[in-house]
Amino acid sequence: MDAAHKIKQRAALASIGASAALTIAKLAAGLFSGSLALLSEAGNNLVDTGITIITFFAIRIAGKPADEDHPYGHGKVEAVAALIETGFLFALAAFILFEAAQRLMQKSVAIDANAWVFGVLIVSIIVDLTRWYTLSRIARATKSDALAADVLNFSSDAIGTTLVLCGLIAARFGFTQGDTIAALVVAIFIAVAGYRLGRRTIDTLIDTAPKGLTESVREIVGAVPGVTAIDTLRLRPAGPEILGDIGIFVPRTLPLEKVDALKVSIKAAIAAAHPDVNVTLTAMPMAHDDETVLECLLLIAAKRHTMIHNVIVQEIDGRTSVGFDVEVDGQMPLGQAHEIASQLEADARHELGPDIEVDSHIEPLEQRALSGQNAAPATRDAIAAALASFAGNLIVEIHSVRVRETPAGLVVNYHCRADPDLSVDKVHCAVDEMERRVMIDFPAIVRMIGHAEPLRRAAFRRRG
Repeated sequence: MDAAHKIKQRAALASIGASAALTIAKLAAGLFSGSLALLSEAGNNLVDTGITIITFFAIRIAGKPADEDHPYGHGKVEAVAALIETGFLFALAAFILFEAAQRLMQKSVAIDANAWVFGVLIVSIIVDLTRWYTLSRIARATKSDALAADVLNFSSDAIGTTLVLCGLIAARFGFTQGDTIAALVVAIFIAVAGYRLGRRTIDTLIDTAPKGLTESVREIVGAVPGVTAIDTLRLRPAGPEILGDIGIFVPRTLPLEKVDALKVSIKAAIAAAHPDVNVTLTAMPMAHDDETVLECLLLIAAKRHTMIHNVIVQEIDGRTSVGFDVEVDGQMPLGQAHEIASQLEADARHELGPDIEVDSHIEPLEQRALSGQNAAPATRDAIAAALASFAGNLIVEIHSVRVRETPAGLVVNYHCRADPDLSVDKVHCAVDEMERRVMIDFPAIVRMIGHAEPLRRAAFRRRG
């Protein structure tokens, strides 16, 4: 059991003791004095005692964790207890109104308003104000419907007892019907408290979200970068929490890890503004109007767990034509490879339209794991010199040259630099030309992997 539930249970137990003591004191004072208003207050406190007992057990049940039969927890048990309290309050108000109407028909009523009676009322007011102040703080801190109902009830009790005190003072000075009028006003206050409590409780039971919360959460979610649109947003109170289900649309090209990160960002943004809101997020892929053909094709291939590259998109006489290379295992039978390529082409036509022209090229997937060892230093130095010799004007500073011998041949890794303002196309063409010429001189090379870096500005200025 967490600390919040322990605090709520202790508050409920203390309230039971106080209600029982006030009931006995007011009942004795009311019978002794003959005050209908005081007897009405005794009846109200008797109801309070029964209600606070219900509140105590409701809080215990509400503190149980969620289970198979109650996946959202047991928080609404407190709202049920508050609804029971509402019924008691209305019944008590009706009874007091009936008794007061009967007494108003009597011409004279004997009331003995002595010091003991006034003392009971003053102590009762102090106790009710203390309970109201203490429980209101606990109810706000723990979001307890049951304790909030007690707070509303005890505030009405304090007002009602004050009215009874005023009625008895009037009777003391000869206005005997002042007590009866005070009882009528007490009944009205009880009825008003019951109405306010009932309305709040029914809102909780029928899952009415707090006013303005849905709009606030919608604005928060919509402002998180990456959310394309909001599909559904449902919030419902459940004890101290507000539970919610939110469905959002995200770009379908967004990787899964970024979707997960987006969900974390949304929950953090909601928690920062509304700590008591706990939502479940569902992300649904959505095609953007500005999604490119390349993005679409890469997504199709990713769904098929197939690698494609060299994607070419052309517009020929108003018709889109696309082509791409499909990488498959080199040992795979052609029939199986063709089936994979055909599926990709069919998916592309389905996504981009039946009039699109789609062609694919099947090529063997390069071997990804090659055992090997470092080549002799002389071989590495010779290849490094060849790279520097064929670099041309655009590629400079060949460095980090590594040459490995593998069963397939030599694999060369190196770094180079180029003007940072050059386009990727120009740098790529220059690197390709340099590598082509090197591989002519060294036919044993099966793969060259060059990493182009931007030339440092200071070095670029000196070179210029």
